[in-house]
Amino acid sequence: MDGVADRPVVPKILILIGSESDGPKMEGALDVLRSGGVEGELIVSSAHRDPARTGRLAARARDEGFSAIICGAGLSAALPGFVAAHTDLPVIGVPISAGTLGGLDALLSTVQMPTGVPVATVGIDNSRNAGHLVLRILRMAGLCE
Repeated sequence: MDGVADRPVVPKILILIGSESDGPKMEGALDVLRSGGVEGELIVSSAHRDPARTGRLAARARDEGFSAIICGAGLSAALPGFVAAHTDLPVIGVPISAGTLGGLDALLSTVQMPTGVPVATVGIDNSRNAGHLVLRILRMAGLCE
């Protein structure tokens, strides 16, 4: 049994951000995922600027082999809720400090989702905790050690 089918599947996590400027604040999630043997794929796609593309990414994430989605968003932080409305995968929101309110607006927007559109939310700029939360979810599902 030395075929491709015998190799363990490495879990993949989709990390979405609304703009390139959010990228550096999401590096912590990628680091944590890698340390746990999990692959992370970072994609820039805005719920405001390109809603059709972002909706497709979320809706197809499971079919593309992703196990969860981490969304980093600042200001109105529409991305995590928008993504959660388009997928049944776990969505973790990372509020990003931007603008005059230092991320408080993003935190409140991310945590205040309507019933049926769940978004787990970590602290402002704390993408590392998003990575840790995903690893715990994957361990509970038996998808990683």
